[in-house]
Parts: sequence; structure tokens; C-alpha cells
Amino acid sequence: MSTGALETPGRGAGLADIFRSRFLLKLLVSKELKVRYRGSVLGLLWSYVKPGVQFVVFYIALGVFLGLEESDRNPDGLPNYAIYLFSGIVLINFFTEALGNASRSIVGNGGLIKKIYLPRQLFPMASVWVSGVHFVPQIVILVVACLFNGWRPSLLQLAAAAAGFIIVTLLATGLGLLFGAVNVYFRDAENLVDMLLMIATWASPVLYSWIMVRDKLGETYFNIYQLNPITVGVETFHYAFWLPTTDGAEAIPPHLLSVWIPVALAISAAVLLLGQLVFRRLEGRFAQEL
Repeated sequence: MSTGALETPGRGAGLADIFRSRFLLKLLVSKELKVRYRGSVLGLLWSYVKPGVQFVVFYIALGVFLGLEESDRNPDGLPNYAIYLFSGIVLINFFTEALGNASRSIVGNGGLIKKIYLPRQLFPMASVWVSGVHFVPQIVILVVACLFNGWRPSLLQLAAAAAGFIIVTLLATGLGLLFGAVNVYFRDAENLVDMLLMIATWASPVLYSWIMVRDKLGETYFNIYQLNPITVGVETFHYAFWLPTTDGAEAIPPHLLSVWIPVALAISAAVLLLGQLVFRRLEGRFAQEL
């Protein structure tokens, strides 16, 4: 007769289940990709088309019409603004897709969750992985464009970009777990996520320079602005991909490497922990609520 402690039905071991169920995660990622592009003519090519159209619209509106691109008539603009813009877009697109899909993943897989038991964390995690699959071709295009513009990054710059991607991935996963669980009980969570994603692009220096923020807000509010992990992630991508294509005179935010990257990693890790705690507390009644 077993004397082991009783466990609440429907509750797993948290993120540890992801490692134990790697094969199931791979199947879910494959399923999501097949379902998403079923009947699509372009298929995975949409990973190129969507950010490409987004880039062209922003570049014309901001770089050309509003004068953020450096030119003979506008020497105060950003050099290689196209690289600056696209390096931010690829990262923010990864975040918005990962969080948006992860927050809907539990409700979207309600039929499967009600039929069989498997670790619930697999669903939001699979959404993040699918976003990573879409991120790869975009980063390849960015690297090719950078190479054509004389890109010669240092190992420190590449390490900073890797840290920035980790920061954004941890944040997206944590928020995806949090809102994915809450969305089962309160469908208003989807609308809240949509608002956050709408704000995300403008609340970080994807389209504009951090210097504009500092000059308008001052040092105190600029430091508050820097507490946003997405801001730090975007700045690391600018540091790694855009800065090496310039003459090196452009500045990076002060203390980016020594202070803001560690702070952003800590904040993103805390969000991941919070999301996991909330998810584990609520997952026991997912099948009943769905």
C-alpha cells in the first residue's frame, strides 16, 4: 500500500515537466505550425512577409516622412535607420507573437485538455517555441542586411544580443503562463494582453532613439523607462546589430551592460516565477472551467 503524499489532480511539477516531456513539446510545436499554415499558399514565408510589410510602413512613415533617417537635409537623424528599425522589429515581433499566442493557448487547446492529461505548461511553452521558429528567418535577414552594411560585431556585442533575447523570452514565457492561466477563468485577460501588445512597440525604443526619451523625460523618468525588460532587450539588439554598422559615434544607454542587463534578467526571471506560481495554482481546475 502506497504511503506517498496525495497530490491535487490536474497539477503537474511545473516547468520541470517541460524537460521531462520534450517529445510532447516537439509534437505540439509541429502541430501548431501545421494547423497555422494549413491551406496557406505562402506557408512559412509569412514569417518574411509580415515583418517586411511592417518594416516598410514604419520606415516610410517615420524614417522618410518624420525624418528619423539621417540624410543631407536631416543630419540629426539616425544613421542606417533601416537597420536600427528592423533590429528592433524582429525582437518585438517575437515578443508580441509569443505572448499573444501563449495567453490563448490553454483556451485554444481546451478540447485536448478536457480529454487527456498532459502537462499544461506545454501549451504556452509550445507557443513560445513556434514564435522562436518564426524569429529565425527574420534574424537571418537582419544579419544579411547588416553584413551588406559593414557589420563587424565584437563577441561582447553578440553576447549582449543573446542576453537580450533571453530577457525577452523569459518575460514572454512568464507573462504567457500568467495570462494563459487567468484567461481560463476571466476571458477579459485576452483584451488586456491585446492592449499590452499594442503598447509594447511604442513603450520601447523600437521606432525611436532612447536619447529622445532621456531628453524629454529627464534622468529620473528615463531610469524608470529602463526598468522595462523589453526596452533593455531592444537596446541590446541595437548595440549588437545596428551600432557596428555606424561609425561608432552613436552612444548606447549608460550602464547598459553593467546594470540594465542584469536588472532586466532579474525582472524577467521574477515574472517567470510569478507566472509559474499562478499557473500551478490555477491549473487544477482547467478541465472543469473549459
